[in-house]
Amino acid sequence: MRRQWPAPAGLILLALVPVVAGAARVTQLTSGADVTEENARFFASPVPVVAHIIGATVFCVLGALQFVPGLRRHAWHRRSGRLVLPAGLVAALSGVWMTAFYPKPPDDELTTVFRYVFGAAMAAFLVLGFLAVRQRDFDRHRAWMMRGYAIGIGAGTQVFTLGPLLLLADDPYGLPRAIGHLLGWVLNLAVAEWIIRRADHRAVSPTPATA
Repeated sequence: MRRQWPAPAGLILLALVPVVAGAARVTQLTSGADVTEENARFFASPVPVVAHIIGATVFCVLGALQFVPGLRRHAWHRRSGRLVLPAGLVAALSGVWMTAFYPKPPDDELTTVFRYVFGAAMAAFLVLGFLAVRQRDFDRHRAWMMRGYAIGIGAGTQVFTLGPLLLLADDPYGLPRAIGHLLGWVLNLAVAEWIIRRADHRAVSPTPATA
């Protein structure tokens, strides 16, 4: 059983980065902090960002536990999934809403495009995962949910993909920022696809004959 926990524990640790940042943002909004150029958009319309933070926190932390094989065999997996999936949809759709309606730097167009693409993809993957489990196709359900989770936890990976680029670039916005965001999502999806394909390969591998 202990061998089932390192990967989910690592995902939770990765999720702590955006979770802590989100908690700081909510504290800022609820404690009467000074309005600055950086946070004015959140004070002007706080509901989407708070919904995004809460949805992403539930999705990333509780969602990590969905990948523990031992828990998938219990009713807990199904019951908690009824929270994880809606939370993920709230995180994805509120993220798309903020991308569309919050003011953004003029040189941030490419990052905006990536946020639309991956936000919409995350929502679509989660809906496909829901439809698959309704059809009792648990392999497809697991695959689609894993892809959605890979995008949802992208903010944690982006700390590592954005950091070096922003340190090396003269301008922290524009192309370096867009590439840093893209790398975080693409790396996560690549890992998810590798895990999915490895599981599929094991499922179809013939059992060695015994004497």
